Amino acid sequence: MEGKMIIICAPSGSGKTTIVRAVLPELNQLEFSVSACSRKPRQGEIHGKDYYFLSEEEFRQKIENGEFLEWEEVYSGNYYGTLYSEVDRIWQNGKHVIFDVDVAGGLNIKKQYPRNSLAIFVLPPSLEELKKRLNDRGTETPESLAKRINKAEYELKFAPQFDIQIVNDDLDKAIEETKNTIFEFLSHRA
Repeated sequence: MEGKMIIICAPSGSGKTTIVRAVLPELNQLEFSVSACSRKPRQGEIHGKDYYFLSEEEFRQKIENGEFLEWEEVYSGNYYGTLYSEVDRIWQNGKHVIFDVDVAGGLNIKKQYPRNSLAIFVLPPSLEELKKRLNDRGTETPESLAKRINKAEYELKFAPQFDIQIVNDDLDKAIEETKNTIFEFLSHRA
């Protein structure tokens, strides 16, 4: 079975992961696609649930083997990607896939599956608010914060290429809008 795909992208700190986690329990026909990455787990992250944590070498080997639907070296030595096996696993379970991926990765998936995918871009209310949210996480150094803000400015330029843009200035409203958009997309035949 080839199901549908929901692609949710946003600059880091825009709230996409929070939105995905809120929408998932309410739309039981969806299953979360666990991405692979080459970074170390953050506190509380679980292999196979939050990410498939691979070494840089393992990740590169899977790239060479053509095992990724999409992948990107997001930061130097930090790879993120979606394994074909993960999409197949979800479709075999009779579910549709929901992705929480990098902007470039989301556009790559959309390009490969234009008819059966919905690409949603979550926008922060402003760059200032984004900077505040990233700072409030307490996980960023001044250098990594500057890197994320620069990347966010770049990624925001791609928002018009997505099917829909949702501004996350009110989290509850953004969750509801995302849920309704996905529900409507899944209700129509591909």
